[in-house]
Amino acid sequence: MIEQFSEQAKLERITRRWWFFGLFVLIQFVPPYASKGYKFPDEWGDVIMHALRYAFIYSYPRLFPIFKIIPVALIIGIIVFRNKVARIFNIYASFSYVLFAFGQSIAVTERYGVAICTVNVVMFLVIAAFWAWEAIVVKNDFKSAGISPFRYWVVPLLLIAFWYPLDFRTARPDFNPVHLFTNVAGVTFCMMTPVYVGLLTLYWPKVNQAALRVTSIVGLIIGLYNVNLNFIMKPSILWLNGVLHIPLLFISLYGLILSLKRPQVKNRADENTGSDEG
Repeated sequence: MIEQFSEQAKLERITRRWWFFGLFVLIQFVPPYASKGYKFPDEWGDVIMHALRYAFIYSYPRLFPIFKIIPVALIIGIIVFRNKVARIFNIYASFSYVLFAFGQSIAVTERYGVAICTVNVVMFLVIAAFWAWEAIVVKNDFKSAGISPFRYWVVPLLLIAFWYPLDFRTARPDFNPVHLFTNVAGVTFCMMTPVYVGLLTLYWPKVNQAALRVTSIVGLIIGLYNVNLNFIMKPSILWLNGVLHIPLLFISLYGLILSLKRPQVKNRADENTGSDEG
């Protein structure tokens, strides 16, 4: 247990370093992969768009409800049972980012063959690793949320992201409330990250600061990419998709700011022990 806390302290220090942030900047220059090849660098962006637009996971709509119901059940479990479901929640979060890495970042297309958005695969697997570590050390303490009413501004935004009232194939509005439990949002990085980060901000500072920081960094990067795509490159057809990505941008920025603060709290003597843990 002492070794785990020591390693966690190292992670929290490392993820504060300027060079750690610099690594995420350098990762952005990792080129995409296409089994049929492509003109480098002219078709770099096109390969990425093919990998994301025709990603594997979109071919399995029957699985979508599963990935909406499970997070809802886990969040209800956190509210009701608190730390008894913390480890299960952490494991599911880690699995989600593995799913985003391989299911939402890789596609087989006629033009490029196997197309891989390599940068996303790398970043999402890094997040998955931090959440997997959190499943071991269980630093997230869900005994009680923050008492400040201001904290709850994230709730409407994360609910909008989770609902995602849009037909992602046509980019047209679709406000059917059934989609809260049936649409593609549960298998997408951009819609689930506001949920994970937003939840941690409600319980900050008694959360895994390193996991919050890394998830927020990548969320902010992807959020900025979406601002460029939806509001600058193709605003006429993707503006609503851009609006629905605002939770990713704002909540990730907020989560990053919180993760960099140094809360004036002492480590709990009973951290990760006691009857509330499962």
